[in-house]
Amino acid sequence: MDSPATAIAVFQQGNQLLQDQQYAAAEDCYAQAIALNPQFPQAHAQLAYVLDRRGAVTAAETHYRQALAMAPALASVHINLGALLLQQKRLPEAEAAYAAALSLEPGSSALWSNLGSLYLACKNDADAEACLRQAMALDPGNRKARFNLAYLQLRRGVWAEGWALFEARDWYASMEQHFRFPRWQGEALQDKSLVLSFEAGHGDVIHFCRYASLLKARGVRQLTLVCHPALTRLMRSHADIDEVISFTDAVPTTGHDYWMPLLSAPHHFYQPEAPIYAPPPYLQADAALCAHWAAQLPTQGLRVGLAWRGNPAFENDRDRSLPGLETLLPLWQIPGLALISLQKGAGEAEAQAFSAAHALLCLGPQMQDFADAAAIVAQLDLVISVDSAMAHLAGALGKPCWVLLPDYMTDWRWAAEGTRSAWYPDSLRLFRQDADGCWPPVVQRLAQALQTQRLAAP
Repeated sequence: MDSPATAIAVFQQGNQLLQDQQYAAAEDCYAQAIALNPQFPQAHAQLAYVLDRRGAVTAAETHYRQALAMAPALASVHINLGALLLQQKRLPEAEAAYAAALSLEPGSSALWSNLGSLYLACKNDADAEACLRQAMALDPGNRKARFNLAYLQLRRGVWAEGWALFEARDWYASMEQHFRFPRWQGEALQDKSLVLSFEAGHGDVIHFCRYASLLKARGVRQLTLVCHPALTRLMRSHADIDEVISFTDAVPTTGHDYWMPLLSAPHHFYQPEAPIYAPPPYLQADAALCAHWAAQLPTQGLRVGLAWRGNPAFENDRDRSLPGLETLLPLWQIPGLALISLQKGAGEAEAQAFSAAHALLCLGPQMQDFADAAAIVAQLDLVISVDSAMAHLAGALGKPCWVLLPDYMTDWRWAAEGTRSAWYPDSLRLFRQDADGCWPPVVQRLAQALQTQRLAAP
């Protein structure tokens, strides 16, 4: 049997399996094709893709490089290798891979967008902007390029263009297909009903629900918010939201005049003289829940809530979350603190184990949702949090919160530098990593600031 011909047949079978999303079977076919013909660059490239997809990055890189050694003109392989290297923060190598691809396909909008994303991660703003604008010039419909340029401009505080470009996101696609009434695009709202639809995570809804007040000021008669189940009780505390529906419940498809994705509100309401709307507090803790939780909170010491992990499904969670609770150990060296874990879900078991050897009150297992969290946070002296929903909750309640921020791909809403947040100017203080991306120096600065504040307290 002719091995090269057989290898091609097995390779094509792998491609069909890949198209059918039978990834394990496709991987077996590509490996078999390579065994039949080791000098088969396309098989190496496809095997690398499948390996990359399931997280076997070392093996994937090996096969990407073998494919390129045999066929250096495969632009798509340079692109995939660049993406793999970027995920590992091997930025110079990723840049070289994208540059090689661009030398082969200089007219590729997607490639210019990828290179712009890389420069964005490097904080090379000028080159990022140039690449992303080139991508948009080549393909005005390139949503990824528009979104990445939005990220850059919002991080810079170039609000008008940033919000306009931010409309390229597609996070609300399921809701867009669900509703049978039109999306609001700036029409008159007097005596109209409007549905605000959730986007992204819990923190995003907490952050942007502030814009409900502007919609009501436009004359909206009935304002409904569709949000995450864990937010429904909390969101009912917003004075200008008339109805709150969990997205797991029966969300109406008809019966309203308009709907709008929540994060589109800044685009519609941006004003150059007041680019950031609604200073906190704009959410309130429930009085009955506060009374319930008051009996469980410490009565002595400075009450400090801790949140050191975000949602592990978030794309940059490895950088924004702390490696573990032990990273905050310097806080236990400061006398007079009553430390309280606010972790729910991720980090909850870690807090329980940690509390066996260190004084830590673990309230996560008893918290039902963010209404409980709000009732606890409202009675604390300070919250210390990574970039997570807990930081936004503290900010929305007007509660002092110190936020630990990563250096790599810091979220645009915290800007590129500074110790204060334009979104929560009076309550949040930002502690940023240095360029080395290490947490211990950040925690040490935070501990020193906390010690100073404790000594200055009456």
